[in-house]
Amino acid sequence: MIYESVCASISRRTLFGGVAGLATAAALPGIAQARTGNIRPLDIMDPRDNLYGFAKMWGTIGEKAVLSGYQGVQYAIVGANRAKPVFGYAGFGNIRNAIQPDGSVRVIGKECGYFTDLATGEILDHWDNPWTGERVEVFNFLNDKFRGTLGLTRKVFKVGDGETVNNDIGKGGAGEPYRLPWQPIGDQYLLGWDYAHEYTNPVTPAGWPKASTGKRVNPSEHFTLFTPRAAIDDRDVVSAPYTGGFMRQAPWWPWMRMGQSGVDGVLMGRMHTYKITGGMDDVPVAVRKRVERDRPDLFEEPVDGPDLGVIGTLEHYAEQVPPETPGYSRKK
Repeated sequence: MIYESVCASISRRTLFGGVAGLATAAALPGIAQARTGNIRPLDIMDPRDNLYGFAKMWGTIGEKAVLSGYQGVQYAIVGANRAKPVFGYAGFGNIRNAIQPDGSVRVIGKECGYFTDLATGEILDHWDNPWTGERVEVFNFLNDKFRGTLGLTRKVFKVGDGETVNNDIGKGGAGEPYRLPWQPIGDQYLLGWDYAHEYTNPVTPAGWPKASTGKRVNPSEHFTLFTPRAAIDDRDVVSAPYTGGFMRQAPWWPWMRMGQSGVDGVLMGRMHTYKITGGMDDVPVAVRKRVERDRPDLFEEPVDGPDLGVIGTLEHYAEQVPPETPGYSRKK
């Protein structure tokens, strides 16, 4: 999720006394409440201010990363049938952003996404496919490093052999000044953040005939975000809280093994997304427990390094799950 691109994005222990490298809400000016004094309203026409506002909302511009969480339900839509809830989806991002001398923003983070049982809320390790009758192994998404740079012009994201311009609403394109659709409404800034991808499926029909949904894929993600103007406009605040909605549409997940099912459908997810401003209990509970048990490093401070580009769930699946076809080479 993603957070497929730059995606929404920090134990029973508190943030201050628990996992090394993370800060509490109280230690992050602006998470609990905005200060007064160094106030300058966001100039939504200035690319530098656009990046500044986005960086402190979507993570922090402080020295220690912060967490953002998401949780919700994914629905299956088959033909003209009503949308049917199939499983929950929850995770978090652990993000720090660094503003560069030229005003660009270095994004450094980690992320994860887990599928959950609708009845119990517990993480699914196996799932009974109602269309095929097959019990399948669930492939949860863990990314211990994502890195990239947002510059002062609209960024083109390379995803496989495709290109994506964020917030592409048919007006302009890559190379224009980097401006996002900030809307000052009352005491809030409203912001939309959208990606619509189309590229060659890395989970190929030749290599994974049951997992693959076809030669091309077109996942998209859509966020509606709300953040306090007081926190964004206060230049002493390093991390502004936000809440919002997160929607994702895409073909069947490869782990569902729907490639030869003959069932023509798509998945649609609706999730809450939010900056974690309290303690670790605000991380989706099942996710927190599983990460503490298996991958506590995802809570640790992210480290900068080479840009890795957009690495989504399909790419991870193709890299980590052996092909179904004997002798198939991933390099084809």
